[in-house]
Amino acid sequence: MADAGVPFVRLLADFAAALRAAGLAVGSGDVLGYATAMSTLDPTDLVDLYWAGRTTLVTRRDSISTYDRVFRQFFLNAAGDPVREMLTLRAQVTTENQAVLDVPATDPPPREGDPEEATLGLMASDAEALRHKPFAACTPEELAILRRIMARIRLAPPRRRTRRTRSAPAGQSPDLRRMVRESLRLHGDPAELSWRRRKVRLRPLILILDVSGSMADYSRSLLQFAYSARRAAGHPAGHRRGQAARVEVFCFGTRLTRITRELDRRRPDDALHRATRAVVDWEGGTRIGASLDTFLRDWGRRGLCRGGIVVICSDGLDRGDPDVLATAMERLSRLSHRIVWLNPHQASNRAVPSTLGMAVAAPHIDLILPGRDLSSLEELATLLPAL
Repeated sequence: MADAGVPFVRLLADFAAALRAAGLAVGSGDVLGYATAMSTLDPTDLVDLYWAGRTTLVTRRDSISTYDRVFRQFFLNAAGDPVREMLTLRAQVTTENQAVLDVPATDPPPREGDPEEATLGLMASDAEALRHKPFAACTPEELAILRRIMARIRLAPPRRRTRRTRSAPAGQSPDLRRMVRESLRLHGDPAELSWRRRKVRLRPLILILDVSGSMADYSRSLLQFAYSARRAAGHPAGHRRGQAARVEVFCFGTRLTRITRELDRRRPDDALHRATRAVVDWEGGTRIGASLDTFLRDWGRRGLCRGGIVVICSDGLDRGDPDVLATAMERLSRLSHRIVWLNPHQASNRAVPSTLGMAVAAPHIDLILPGRDLSSLEELATLLPAL
């Protein structure tokens, strides 16, 4: 498909024409955006083909069902077109390998009278199996699928009220300056009441990942989650300058390494490659206490985690001094707003794992979650705004 060139672009234009015939408002600029988006994706992958079109060609939520129907009819019914036949063959081969090619369902579940609405969308059984399957038990193909799903997780750190105020329709204190200006503009006539309320800001989010040998089965998936979190929460769409959440990422084994800048890459593979090269003790020993102490001395005391949410991803197998870990956790709990610990060995009954590091750190932890599968990371994303 790499040398298909013009025939593939013509195929995208024909698909846009089919959408217009079905009633969707698709212009030439939308088709150009679709072709530009597919230039950086795999044209033989129906997942990329579907999401690129849905992102660039669909502007209303009630048009999604029409888009799904036309996509199914156009790309999954070849009808003699060699390009479309190649796409259909690719879909059949991938289905035989039990890979997830379809799209995650974003609409409400279909009614009993509309069975075809569930055809396009992530197959429920496979999706649930992957979401609850530990990272250590996943095949490379399944991990690639999980990374695609993980890229769509959106983290929203909790907000805090600042001391500064802004004008608002309602509030606790009157806006005297604005009322005086309005009164002068109206030559002294009484003006309407104006109010001010305190501004809100997103709390900082700090991710500290254990990349030691005991976390080898989970560290790369957690690093992918950190990359997605920084891309989503650190640079959210629609936020003005200065209003984005600050997301910092650190890795530790026997020493602490800051990898925030290494993750600032557009392609996830490039970001993960640079991050793994920056960490010199990847899959080595574990010194949680010394690493947290370094974080506090070099970054925490300078205000990086003051009032923020600190998420530590580790199994708690510490080879260092327990007193150093206890002191570091106690200081970290005073500086930060909340401490969340992701442990892949966390039991379903939420009992604290019986390791020395977890026993020492548990009194200072606000929330312990399992970090062994995708469902636990989605649970963190759901609970984070309410902390």
